[in-house]
Amino acid sequence: MIAIWSLVAFIVAIVFWNAVLKRNIGESMIVGFLVVGAFAGRQAPEYMWHGFLDSMQEEVTFAGLAFIFMSFVLAKTPVLDRLIDILNSFLGRLRGGPIYTSTVAGGMFGAIAHVGASVTAAVGSVTVPWMKRSGVSGELSATVVAGCAGMGVTFPFSATMFILVGSTTVTGLMEPDEIILPLALAGLWCLGYRLLLNYYLVRKNGLQPIAPEDRIPAKRSLRAGWTSLLLFVPIIVPLLLTRGPIAVPIAEYTDLVMSSAISLITWIPVLMILLVFFLGRRHLPRTGRGWWKILGETAPQFGVIGVTIVAAFSASNVLGDIGLPEQLTTVLESLSAPAWLMAILVGVIIVVIAIPLTASATMAAVGGVAVAALVGVGIPAPVAAAAVLVFASTEGASPPSGAPIYVAAGIARVDPGKMFAPLLKYYCVPILGVGVLIALGLLPVS
Repeated sequence: MIAIWSLVAFIVAIVFWNAVLKRNIGESMIVGFLVVGAFAGRQAPEYMWHGFLDSMQEEVTFAGLAFIFMSFVLAKTPVLDRLIDILNSFLGRLRGGPIYTSTVAGGMFGAIAHVGASVTAAVGSVTVPWMKRSGVSGELSATVVAGCAGMGVTFPFSATMFILVGSTTVTGLMEPDEIILPLALAGLWCLGYRLLLNYYLVRKNGLQPIAPEDRIPAKRSLRAGWTSLLLFVPIIVPLLLTRGPIAVPIAEYTDLVMSSAISLITWIPVLMILLVFFLGRRHLPRTGRGWWKILGETAPQFGVIGVTIVAAFSASNVLGDIGLPEQLTTVLESLSAPAWLMAILVGVIIVVIAIPLTASATMAAVGGVAVAALVGVGIPAPVAAAAVLVFASTEGASPPSGAPIYVAAGIARVDPGKMFAPLLKYYCVPILGVGVLIALGLLPVS
């Protein structure tokens, strides 16, 4: 059972280095990789080197880094601000309109940018002042914004998703792009829950529509920012070409299997980057010096995330080489828990681990094991993977360590401690429940 013990040591090393010593997650993942390698004994150098080389050649490694680069470039343009203006023009008319705007914007930004703290900062900096001027308390405003941060994980194509589908355990159960549609639908279920919660909060607190002076007329916001809606085209078009009704006649004409001919994992980030360059062309540098400055500003965070992805995949490859899939299968086959109980247990474990760690680190540590556990009780692998990512998405709303909590509290100028109980009650526990229902097929995602 050496591989299972190496997995335990991997988790402990990450938690200790990141949560106890307060070091960044990239450094923590390197330590975890070294710890796993130590369990390979004399074969450690060979396994670790091959694990690293394989991780650098993974399609999901490229895709994860490409999406991170795209989100950084996008943040340098006003495209997302214009998208918020459009949402506010339509939703601001409703009672508690800023809350709805903040939630929908969080979902849309999450589907594009994926980094919870960044989504919170981008959405909260605009919608928190709107909410407060509409009579929403600072604590509730910050709670709503932080509670929506996790939607970056519940929609494709986050770094967390790539870390999960790139793990050795999961690649043995499903193809990477099989998760795209289930996760997209899971994200919509999570968004739907949040909208129902908004309805309750608006009526409980007697909230009113946003002030007219804070609302741009719909015609003007659409005229100024309609191009921001094109951000979803690079996602929709490849999906239609590979899985939509258009895929069948194209496949018959070309004699190709479209899902194999067009890799969603590769082409969606490439098209997204090209579109962001086009939409933001007037606001992006036109000289090499300007681009060098942007790269310098983003390099530290980009480097940490990149190291996290590569180290996670490398460790996963080593775990595979020392026999984790086989040993894990043996252990899971010895369990006799029904599907509903296994879904709850897996969900609780992931939520607890995600409190001190980020969602990405949680998936690197236990994501593959969690998916395998759910598959072992008869849950389809893509559904299991989507549910596991929903569980992990609670990290943004899990006190006391979720970074979005403190970002939102800073914007609203409130004590973050006053947000802990509402976040648990309104977001963390209910989203755990949504993940369980998805795993059991009661909220269908396929």
